[in-house]
Amino acid sequence: MQFKDQLGFIGQHMKRNKLRVATTILAATMGCAFLIVLASVGFGLHKTLSDDILENRTVTKIEVPGKEDSDSVITPQEAEAMRGIPHVKAVAERSRPQAEGEARLGERSAYADLVFVQYGNEEKAGLALSDGAMPAAEGEVLVGYHFAQSLVTEEEQENAAEGEELDGFAGSLVGQTFEIELKPFEGEGEPVIREFTVAGVTEEPAKDWMMDSSIYADASWSKIIAKSLGTEETPREVLVYADELQYVEGITEKLKKDGYYVYSVTEELGSMNMFFTLLKAGLIFVGTIAILIASIGIFNTMTMAVTERTREIGVMKAIGAQPKLIQRLFLMESAAIGIIGTVLAVIISYGISMLANWLVPMIVMSSLGEEETGDFNILISVIPWQLVAISAAISIGVAMISGWRPARKATQIDVIQALRQEL
Repeated sequence: MQFKDQLGFIGQHMKRNKLRVATTILAATMGCAFLIVLASVGFGLHKTLSDDILENRTVTKIEVPGKEDSDSVITPQEAEAMRGIPHVKAVAERSRPQAEGEARLGERSAYADLVFVQYGNEEKAGLALSDGAMPAAEGEVLVGYHFAQSLVTEEEQENAAEGEELDGFAGSLVGQTFEIELKPFEGEGEPVIREFTVAGVTEEPAKDWMMDSSIYADASWSKIIAKSLGTEETPREVLVYADELQYVEGITEKLKKDGYYVYSVTEELGSMNMFFTLLKAGLIFVGTIAILIASIGIFNTMTMAVTERTREIGVMKAIGAQPKLIQRLFLMESAAIGIIGTVLAVIISYGISMLANWLVPMIVMSSLGEEETGDFNILISVIPWQLVAISAAISIGVAMISGWRPARKATQIDVIQALRQEL
């Protein structure tokens, strides 16, 4: 019997019992669709969190807060050695004074987060400005994008306590001279007051909730201010920047071997990927149970098919049909049920996925009293081709396993007994 004839034979018998076959296909479809949709939630949340991490951070940045030996700090020579690591684009060194600061501009004041940096290395690392230029003279500094907003009067602070919004300093800060008062944390020693001129304002952070009110002064001020305060210089925080994301993991491992404490986006993504891998495996396992339940229907359908076709099987054997052919016909029929159910399940699953991704953000924003989703981007469901392939393999595999026992039974039917049965 040719393959085309085998397909015709299967189609003929499936049409003969349309209702029973249709309900079996429906059960297989529901089981497979449940597996895909359930697992797609894990894939969706994984993608949402991964994209959020990669979008909200400089993904090529590697933070090196210090060395594993707590008594040891990163020296300029060690920072220079880091620049020699392959695929390192820039190494930025930052430190802060051991003092609490307050910035004052006329009647306005703000908390001063003074950061000592090397402007050249910061530029290599990607520091960009929204206004002004990089400092070129002594006493010039950069300020964060939100520094002007943080400069408020006492009256504005009182109004803010009553629920009013803070307007901060209006106009451009470039060219403005302000003073910083630094008080040692230990409470000993006299406060130090220095004047600085704003040369430029950093670029606005990527996200609305991110605030940058820091004051970026040249690293040469670190020793001067530490001496004036009577304190030691703060250990450097080193930021290493890779030229591409793919090299971050390799540079991170190299720094760890050299005895540094290291943190990079790959560290967070690695832990998160492990968690979501386990979550997705668990969801696929739960979804597989639904397919196993549907397989009971396939087993019953194929068992009934063998019983109803006992005389027909006897005739086939009588005219010389081999047991392998008979077994293959019934396995092909159970596989056909699995394939049709899988195709329908994939179509339905993609439809549910698109509906969920469109509807859920609207419901959430509506519950929050917002009319538009705005920056609220969340993927409830994502169906990658790998999930489709895994689900199809499970669904079709289970369908064939369910049909194997009835198919095996068909090959063991006695020809004489089968031919004695009435049509």
